[in-house]
Amino acid sequence: MGKHTVSFRLDADKVTELDTLAEAQDRDRTYLLNEAVAAYLDVQRWQMDQINKSLSQADAGDLLPHNKVKRAVRNWRRR
Repeated sequence: MGKHTVSFRLDADKVTELDTLAEAQDRDRTYLLNEAVAAYLDVQRWQMDQINKSLSQADAGDLLPHNKVKRAVRNWRRR
């Protein structure tokens, strides 16, 4: 897999925190940024998969009746 250089601006306080964390973990800034981007992409990919799955279920008519949703919400409020 090829690598590309990406440049962006980051608040100075975040850079300081990032460097502090990198030093504590005996890693460099690039490693931590790569880990953060990978985690972000995983979450976004999961969210999009869930949205697409839900849309497919809705398109297929696989929905909960309104009265069941109301009953579930009522039970949540009691807790």
